[in-house]
Amino acid sequence: MSSGSDFTVAERRSRFDRAVFQSQLLLAAAVLLLVCAAYIFQPTSVLSFAFFGGIVVIFVLTGASALVPWSSMPRWWAAALPIADILAITAIRLGNPELGAGLLLVFPVIWLSSYYGLIGAVVSVVGSVVLLWGTTILTGTALGLGSIPSLLVLPITLAFIATTTLATSSRTAAQRGLLRQQADLLEVALRRARRQEQTLDEVLNAVTFGVIAFNKDGAQTIVNRAHRSYQTEFGLPETAVEHPVMYQPDGLTEYEQDARPFPRAVRGERFDDIVVWLGEPGEHRIALSVSSRPLTTADGSPDGGVMISRDVTAEINAIQARDDLVASVSHELRTPLTSILGYLELALDDESLDPSTRSMLEVASSNADRLLGLVADLLTGATEKEQQIAMSFSQCDLAVIAAQAIEAQSITASERNIVIENAITEAVPLEADGFRLRQVVDNLLTNAIKYNVEGGTVRVGVKTSDDEVDLVVSDTGIGLSELEQSKLFDRYFRAEGVRQSSIHGSGLGLTISRDIVRRHGGELRVTSTLGAGSTFTASIPRSR
Repeated sequence: MSSGSDFTVAERRSRFDRAVFQSQLLLAAAVLLLVCAAYIFQPTSVLSFAFFGGIVVIFVLTGASALVPWSSMPRWWAAALPIADILAITAIRLGNPELGAGLLLVFPVIWLSSYYGLIGAVVSVVGSVVLLWGTTILTGTALGLGSIPSLLVLPITLAFIATTTLATSSRTAAQRGLLRQQADLLEVALRRARRQEQTLDEVLNAVTFGVIAFNKDGAQTIVNRAHRSYQTEFGLPETAVEHPVMYQPDGLTEYEQDARPFPRAVRGERFDDIVVWLGEPGEHRIALSVSSRPLTTADGSPDGGVMISRDVTAEINAIQARDDLVASVSHELRTPLTSILGYLELALDDESLDPSTRSMLEVASSNADRLLGLVADLLTGATEKEQQIAMSFSQCDLAVIAAQAIEAQSITASERNIVIENAITEAVPLEADGFRLRQVVDNLLTNAIKYNVEGGTVRVGVKTSDDEVDLVVSDTGIGLSELEQSKLFDRYFRAEGVRQSSIHGSGLGLTISRDIVRRHGGELRVTSTLGAGSTFTASIPRSR
């Protein structure tokens, strides 16, 4: 900052010295032309002492203006030059009045008015007038009509020039001051912008996710350290935007060039958490979760965008390891559970059992059935994550499916005094997989009962149209927050309040149900109010 100020001060000093010399040089040039003209037309005129002395003074002052460091002295000292010029011009005029040298007074008048303001203008005009009249009176020149140009017109002209110069100088000074203020503001804004840019670079390089910004032509404008590291990790140059080998979330299907995240982002597409695999299968590779947002100008026209990428390799590997473990454990549990249920059924077939023993065996059988259902859900969730659920479509009646599911859940509901209301009074024919739809209704009813309050109500109904059927299951249970609703269909998700309660579950039922509904070409949605219950709506097309 100080070096910039020193440079500005030095520049101003140099400019002032140059202005002093140029002002004096202009007068010297005019005097030189006058001398040449006088010598040509009247050689004897230059022999006048006053004329010659005035010329000498002018050229001496010109030399002084070039040699003296005026900027290092008080500014008023330089005023001595134009004042001395007025005296010298008066001497030249006195030596040869016929030359009209008085007009040269314009130069020092402009000089003093420009650089010294009102005082300079007054001094130059008054001084010139006093000298013009004084020399005329002292020399005893007779006053007449011929004296009007030099004694009246010239002073008026000098006064007009001084006034005009003063006004112009004032405006120029004001404009210069305004420009200086604007330049200072611009410099401050530039420093602030540079500081903000530096801060932004430091922040972006400190985060652990990749950031790349680009203009409307797709040229990079910002690339942080994390994004560069994703490329250099594979031996690519830091300037590389994307890895040349990029696979879809399954890790096996390669992306088409136009379907890759960066070309999509350049086209102005908005997307979230697209998983891409970098590197060939079987070799070193990483998984990135990529999101993009387009940028626009103030008038709404495209202005590039920004793309964010995050390394999710560890997360995906952890999820895969968990699913493998769940699948393995589920397989190991399924066989002994099936055997236990078989032997319990055989034991219950014995008519000689006393009521107490039969009751205990029925409880054991019921709990074993529940455990087998949980194992089946875990196994389904672990094995069907990357593959579609097998479907078998045929004509079925949703009313019959719902009635069967309600009957199966009635005992569980009665244990907590929960009433299940079946509002489906007519047949609801549609082309669907009846077995899978029963699985959806069972899961929705199980949740509605499990998370309901003691003595609550569950209502099952439908809304039909020519093309679609909406199965609606509502309850008067504990409800869900907005955050919980946004994550409800995630695999293994269970609400915070449920995890801290005695209510158990796998967190897979709703995920599987949504996948089944989507395989039918529909959608499963939820609306809920915390503490007031939830409503699940499964929209299913009537035909494929």
